[in-house]
Amino acid sequence: MSTLEIDRVRKAYGHLEVLKEVSISIGTGDFLVLLGPSGCGKSTLLNMIAGLETITGGEIRIAGKAVNDLSPKDRDIAMVFQSYALYPTMTVRQNIEFGMKIRKVAQADRGRAVKTASDLLQITHLLDRKPSQLSGGQRQRVAMGRAIVREPKLFLFDEPLSNLDAKLRVDMRTEIKRLHARLGTTIVYVTHDQIEAMTLATRVAVMKDGVVQQLDEPQAVYDRPANVYVARFVGSPAMNIVPAVLEAEGATVTAVIDIANRPPARIAGITLSPEAVRRYAGKKVLVGIRPENFSIASGDIPPSLTIDFDVVEPTGPDTLAVFQLGGVEVTARLPPKQAHAGQEAALSVDTSKTVLFDIDTETRID
Repeated sequence: MSTLEIDRVRKAYGHLEVLKEVSISIGTGDFLVLLGPSGCGKSTLLNMIAGLETITGGEIRIAGKAVNDLSPKDRDIAMVFQSYALYPTMTVRQNIEFGMKIRKVAQADRGRAVKTASDLLQITHLLDRKPSQLSGGQRQRVAMGRAIVREPKLFLFDEPLSNLDAKLRVDMRTEIKRLHARLGTTIVYVTHDQIEAMTLATRVAVMKDGVVQQLDEPQAVYDRPANVYVARFVGSPAMNIVPAVLEAEGATVTAVIDIANRPPARIAGITLSPEAVRRYAGKKVLVGIRPENFSIASGDIPPSLTIDFDVVEPTGPDTLAVFQLGGVEVTARLPPKQAHAGQEAALSVDTSKTVLFDIDTETRID
């Protein structure tokens, strides 16, 4: 069992509290991504799991065993760093088997482990080269191979793709996902890239200022963000957050949004619990709309609002159209050639995917 339990873990440097009672639990074979901007505490948390940083408070358990006081070598983990951390004077083969030599693993067993890992990562033809003769993607594969041969309970990845160019990042992302599917190992992965989080994770922990804002499956984080911060951080372009007033007539809930020099937008058919309707009817709220949930109104889809496009950005597969709504700049993702700068357009909104937030706490309203 390769479970990981992070139980009310704190980290402080003097009076500066970097992690504030973080609690995360994942099961065997899960792929946890710690997602957040620089300075949110995600790398510090990873280093604490690895034993590279001490814990101020709380407990970390790997496979049910508390590891707070164990050294890194006794935690049965393997770590892949952003910088690869390969020995430049050693060959690929020597780099991969170095840890096994230190642990006095028999030569025959080392050979079998190196062959298995190199075949899995498709680097067998590179075994006699030095790191200086490899590309960035190849070096990262070698670093992963070195981790694989340890057969640890837990793999830790610290922003492993950030030094690669865009195409290599996509390729290596696929390799890591394939590796996880084949090995079924438990992985904790740190990144600030929400595309990596969405494509790789089985669980995502979105962090801000040392606090986990939301821990959930990637699609749930995207569709039902816990608060405005998560809504804006996950998704590209980000979720549009627009001030509105909530109207309720029986079970029908409508968000009314001001539009300059035009009638207000009326986004009807929003689903809310009866309790939320009682609390927020007639009050100001924040409406969250993903760019792809706008569409050009047609005979089958009645319009929710009429606006003028300010800026249009063709991307190839779609067009990003920018306009003003509720006094803020909003982006819609539309099919190619459906939007032009200066054009008046009637738009519809998919209310089944509209999210409401409390205007004061910025937490999701259900």
